[in-house]
This record gives sequence, structure tokens and C-alpha cells, in this order.
Amino acid sequence: MFEALKLRTLVIGNSGSGKSSLAEGLGALIHAPIFDLDLIHWKDDGYGAKQDEDVARQKVANLAATKSWVIEGVYGWLAEVAVPRATALIWLDIPWDVCREGLFARGQRRGGTEADFAELLKWAGAYWDRQTPTSFKGHQRLFDAFGAAKLRIRARREADHLLADLAAYRKLS
Repeated sequence: MFEALKLRTLVIGNSGSGKSSLAEGLGALIHAPIFDLDLIHWKDDGYGAKQDEDVARQKVANLAATKSWVIEGVYGWLAEVAVPRATALIWLDIPWDVCREGLFARGQRRGGTEADFAELLKWAGAYWDRQTPTSFKGHQRLFDAFGAAKLRIRARREADHLLADLAAYRKLS
């Protein structure tokens, strides 16, 4: 598993699940660039204006074609573009109360307003009810179909243990 994580890892999960933190830790350990699908989905690194879907897919395809990376995000329709090149997939299947707490801890980002944050909370809370690629069901389909190394993490401490184990593995190898 650790060898697969060292090349091209895709991290998916609900908003607030800890994708960015895990991706940053993993990227630092394997010396790979980290790409946030939020920055591809939204125009101008903010919220409000969505990127054209074809443009966003092409951007992800271009990133996925590179040698090594960690790509993280909630957008299943964009994650699907990176899947063929991914050597590992991590799904942060974290309960809503933990995700909600994570969202409040990080607060509104990238110039968003209080109304944007309220909308994000509502949208993230509906993760288990939606039927889109950017939902629990969509992520589950992506995870189930993935044929290479994969992990389904259900608690933040599991993500912390993964990073600690990978750091220990790197010291031994």
C-alpha cells in the first residue's frame, strides 16, 4: 500500500472530512504536489462562479498526467478524471458531526461570505442524501470500482495513524 501512496494518490470525501489535511501530510511525506479540486471547480480561487465543466475536466486530466501527485476533493465528477492514473485511492468516510465540526474549525475560506458558508453547511449535510458523483453514493461507487490500492478511513485518528505509519515506513526504506 505504501508504495502505491508514493506515486499518485486521490483523496475523496465530504466537505470538512479532513481531505486537505491528509493530502498536505501525504504530499509532504512523499514530496509530491498537492492539487485541491476546489481550486479547479471554482473560478478565480473563490466561490460563486463555477468553472466550465469541460475546462475543469481538462485541467484535472493535465494534472493527472504528471508523474506524481496528491489530488483531493469532494467533486466526484472531477475525481473520476484522475482515477485512471491514480495508484491509490483514499476515501474519508467520516460522520457528519465530525465533518461539520471540521467545517466550523476551518471557517469560511477563499473570500466566501457568511451566506456562502451557510450554503456549504447545508450542501455538505446533504452528502448522504444526494445521488450525484459528489455524494456518499457517488464516492462509494468510485471506491468500489477502483481496482488498485485503496483505503476507506472512517475516523480522523485513522488518517493520523496512516501518516505516522507512512513516515515510519519511509525511515525504514
